[in-house]
Amino acid sequence: MATKKTKTLPPVKSDKRVIKKYPNRRLYDTMTSSYITLSEVKQLVMDQVDLTVIDVKTNEDLTRSILLQIILEQESAGVPMFTEKVLENFIRFYGHTMQPFMGSYLERNVQALTQFQSKMTESSKKVSPELWQQLMPLQAPVLKGMLGQYAEQSNAMFLKLQEQVQDQLQKQTDAMLGALGVKPKA
Repeated sequence: MATKKTKTLPPVKSDKRVIKKYPNRRLYDTMTSSYITLSEVKQLVMDQVDLTVIDVKTNEDLTRSILLQIILEQESAGVPMFTEKVLENFIRFYGHTMQPFMGSYLERNVQALTQFQSKMTESSKKVSPELWQQLMPLQAPVLKGMLGQYAEQSNAMFLKLQEQVQDQLQKQTDAMLGALGVKPKA
């Protein structure tokens, strides 16, 4: 029977908010010295608080598990962010040769989208309500152009990712052929 590998945390740096998870499934915020709910952990994430969730008994890092639990709750309630097709594709990437690259690809895309959102939020603060009324008819083409730039960035990242995968596969093939005594093609 295979045992589950667990990641044990070293002592946590003081700049991270430590949430302890007890066997009774309760979460304890060490900064406020109080129990908190999953909704409150979600709010900490929304407030961009750097946090770590650890199991009190094993000192195992449960941060990913808790974040996935929050996503599951969000997807189950209200309007989900991911369609069934997207979730199916996520599942298909596990165990696939593209798995190591998919996470970084998605992370870069989410970062680009977050930067785009920040720029939009920042620039909208400078606009008066009267000016917004005048700009509303022009908003769709401008947004389309901005999203087009985002799509181009995303496509460029994907093409770079594809090159990296091809290079890695070529290196692995060359190494395998070399081990078998076959000269790789130039």
